[in-house]
Amino acid sequence: MILQKRSVFVIITIVFVIAGYTAKAQTTPWTLERCIEYARQNNIQIKSQKITKELSDFDLEQTRAQRFPTLNFSSNFGVSFQNTTTYNDFMEKTEATAYSDNYGLNTGVTLYSGGKLNKTIKQKQIENSAYSYDIEQSALDIEISVIQAYLQILYANESLEIAEKAVALSQTQVERGQEMYKAGSISKADLAQMQSQNASDKHQVTQAKNSLSSAKLSLKQLLELELKENFDVVFTEFDDQQVLKIIPDLSSVYQSALNNLPQMKSSALSVESANTAISVAKTSRLPTLSASASINTGTISSAGTSYFEQLGSKINENIGLSLSIPIFNNKQIRTNINKAELQSQSAQLQDMSLKKQLLSTVESLHNDAVSAQSQYVSAKEQLDAAEASFELVNEQFLAGFKNTIELITEQNNYTNALSTLLQSRYQAVLSLMLLDLYQYQNVNY
Repeated sequence: MILQKRSVFVIITIVFVIAGYTAKAQTTPWTLERCIEYARQNNIQIKSQKITKELSDFDLEQTRAQRFPTLNFSSNFGVSFQNTTTYNDFMEKTEATAYSDNYGLNTGVTLYSGGKLNKTIKQKQIENSAYSYDIEQSALDIEISVIQAYLQILYANESLEIAEKAVALSQTQVERGQEMYKAGSISKADLAQMQSQNASDKHQVTQAKNSLSSAKLSLKQLLELELKENFDVVFTEFDDQQVLKIIPDLSSVYQSALNNLPQMKSSALSVESANTAISVAKTSRLPTLSASASINTGTISSAGTSYFEQLGSKINENIGLSLSIPIFNNKQIRTNINKAELQSQSAQLQDMSLKKQLLSTVESLHNDAVSAQSQYVSAKEQLDAAEASFELVNEQFLAGFKNTIELITEQNNYTNALSTLLQSRYQAVLSLMLLDLYQYQNVNY
């Protein structure tokens, strides 16, 4: 009885272990929303941008701190050696070695620098804001990449289904052809053509599987998942309402992208920062007025007085103003101003180029959406006609009114129509999603 209980316990333990291992091995399929959220949190480029922003925060904080006075304490200790013997008033030999200590407290502050500090702080603030937009743009870029990779998986999966459907059709034809060949209704050449078509369809299935695996791998690498982690996605289906959604006006999309995209805001701030840099460079022509103060004291062992008496009696206090007027500095100021002006022109050109690139991207997406929707509508009509034609030719083939080549041609026309419809559907969905993103709107996944 005890052995039976132990056996039951062992079996239950093994079952739980196997169940736990299976549950661990099976991962929850990834939705598009989950992929985007994961990429936003774990993408290396986004993390790098965040570090750059933190470095900019420290630079800004340090620049602001330059408004306040500096305060530094200094101390040094020294030993001096005498080569001759000396005597005090009592004709006693004094030490040949003397020890000295010096202490100092120094402070300084810039009173006037032509507004250079304030303008530098302003420039740092602009750059800091631009880095924040760079982080947002990196997140948007990775979202676009994830959407493209995810839809490629869905497209590859449906392409595989079409290829498998073609294999099923051609396999049915081969089986019928074998019966018809045995009955003498078709020739051996006709049967060979059917078998060749079936083999070609099977090859298409293999290619479709490889394309699906490659698409999954691309998204997994984009998410930077570990090699050992299992990965699969939720295969979403898109209906006609999503495919034939109203396309937003081109000018409104571009204007919205121009006003709201983080990339465009960052570019505008880069131009502003470059213009501010010119003002900073010009302040070097103006005088600089600084104030300083210090207090110093020290002791020496050979002085003949106590340590603390020396500290009090040797205090030296100093307060001063320093005025620096630039007169000639080997054209350094003029060169810095010229370079700042050129960098400003470069920033403006980059901003113009970015705007033109944005317009080109939005125009392409808009044209793709219009074209894909038109192709989708015509592809649906073409598919209905191709399906009806294939069914009719198939019946006529069985009745002996159509030959093998005509049957195979109609089958290929039917599968090609399925592929055309599939391609136009995903092209329309992708273009519409990206147009929503460029309007900086929430995308309905």
